[in-house]
Amino acid sequence: MKHRIALVGLGTVGQGLCEILRDHRDRLVEEHDFDPVVVAICDLRLGSLTCDEGLDLENVLELAQSGSSLEEYEDPGHEVRHGGDAISMLESCSADTLCELTFTDLGTGEPATSHCRSALSRGMNVVTSNKGPAALFYRELSSLADEHHVGFHIEGTVMSGTPVLNLARLNLAGNRITAARGILNGTTNYILSEMESGKTYQEALSTAQKLGYAEADPTADVDGLDALAKVTILANVLMGADLRPADIPCEGIRSITPDHIDEARAQGKRYKLIGEVRREDGRVSARVAPMQIEVSHPLAGIMGATNAVTFTCDLLGEVTISGAGAGRIETGYSLLVDLLEIHRSVLQRSEATA
Repeated sequence: MKHRIALVGLGTVGQGLCEILRDHRDRLVEEHDFDPVVVAICDLRLGSLTCDEGLDLENVLELAQSGSSLEEYEDPGHEVRHGGDAISMLESCSADTLCELTFTDLGTGEPATSHCRSALSRGMNVVTSNKGPAALFYRELSSLADEHHVGFHIEGTVMSGTPVLNLARLNLAGNRITAARGILNGTTNYILSEMESGKTYQEALSTAQKLGYAEADPTADVDGLDALAKVTILANVLMGADLRPADIPCEGIRSITPDHIDEARAQGKRYKLIGEVRREDGRVSARVAPMQIEVSHPLAGIMGATNAVTFTCDLLGEVTISGAGAGRIETGYSLLVDLLEIHRSVLQRSEATA
């Protein structure tokens, strides 16, 4: 069954998704009856492109990876429309689902939130790895999706392709989750791991920047803002809270020194930047801070740029999942997971009405 997709944003993650859809389309059709067709793309830098019959992803990726404009895309056999902003593209294209992949703004959630609202209001599903809409407007956007009988899916917002939200929602269903705490930022975990080997904070940060783990301006990572957005999402999605990032105490790792690392080691502990959500006495609280973790705990063994979350459940006790928290293909995979869930829902509805 064909599933028509519109992409807003064709950066690293958008290209990762396109590569997956290009390289694995035959398997997706054979194993899942899922035939993904990208019918529209809008990117702030590369331009806008729509073809209702479907775009040649090989051609699209060649243009994107060479930095060429999408205006250069041609398909003599089909009508191709160029130009227009994201909203006008969504108004005119034939997509079933929007993949919103623009940059994250944790102050306003824009322009991503407007893209999501526009698509949901038009009866399009939305899949996004953008933390802005999910952290700031999850309740509103979920309600809008329900109103128009479509889906708002955000698996990639917390730990990329490592299934955190779906694990809690599906595989831990029936449990009452009373806490979720984890390493939600790979950059800070890498820096703290390097500090254990004797480097200072600045030395470890410099290495992380050289390896591409940290940006030239590392503020979002080292001050805990990236983890803060993810904690907000966990609180609101898993525990039904209505928190905003400004409501949650947040401390980064700039103040951690080699002396702190040594003191923790002497006590059989290890520093990690932890994002934590707890449900106690009917109230949900959250925080982000560097914490000392007992070396016997699974989170203490997570080193380098890896992420992990431990759920505390009433029936299963503690359940920990670890994996990649970033990456082009990994985040692209998280979008594919959400697209397949939407597709299964469509098939179930079709079977129910047959």
